[in-house]
Amino acid sequence: MHLQLHLLERALGYKFENKGLLQQAVTHRSYGVPHYERLEFLGDSMLNCVVAAQLFSRFPGLREGDLSRLRANLVRQDTLHRVADGLKLGDYLLLGEGELKSGGFRRPSILADAFEATLGAIFLDSGFGAVEEVILRLYAELFEAIDPRNTGKDPKTLLQELLQGRHMSLPVYTLLSTQGEAHAQKFEVECCLPELKARTTGIGNSRRAAEQEAAQAAIALIPPK
Repeated sequence: MHLQLHLLERALGYKFENKGLLQQAVTHRSYGVPHYERLEFLGDSMLNCVVAAQLFSRFPGLREGDLSRLRANLVRQDTLHRVADGLKLGDYLLLGEGELKSGGFRRPSILADAFEATLGAIFLDSGFGAVEEVILRLYAELFEAIDPRNTGKDPKTLLQELLQGRHMSLPVYTLLSTQGEAHAQKFEVECCLPELKARTTGIGNSRRAAEQEAAQAAIALIPPK
């Protein structure tokens, strides 16, 4: 077994009975078999089910379409990558030589897939209740941050609407820096609100993702009407 996987168990808040399941969950197909792809399929289903049930319970007044949009935001690759980063999942991935050289341990798609596979492994190890508990713990802050009034609106759109509703100038986004190699770049973007004399920054794996993060931070600075 991977010698450091006990640290991943600690980050997950879950201890495996079958350690081989966790090792499989962090094994990319480039490394060998068994790899995580079948577990990923299972974990994707678990995540969608738990997120859907939680949204249904938290927001009894929301329509099906709004619930679907909220769920889509919570299970998309960017969100999964963020959760996986919080677990430092890339530190535990088993990758073939080619993927290692190309920085696969930083690639959002691989990290998102491995996270879903880890959820699938927990389900097989202990059942639905265990994986539900892990998902709810890892997603606690994301659930708390949901504003049901803004379903389906990305931060940039919402920020623009808030500013227009107050007859204020639109935000100005500026790329501050680009770091890393081409396959794993990080972008830092500034969002400037001229009339509020305020600036926020965001970091993401694309310029658009960085702008969205900066916009999200800027929303908190908009005064109420």
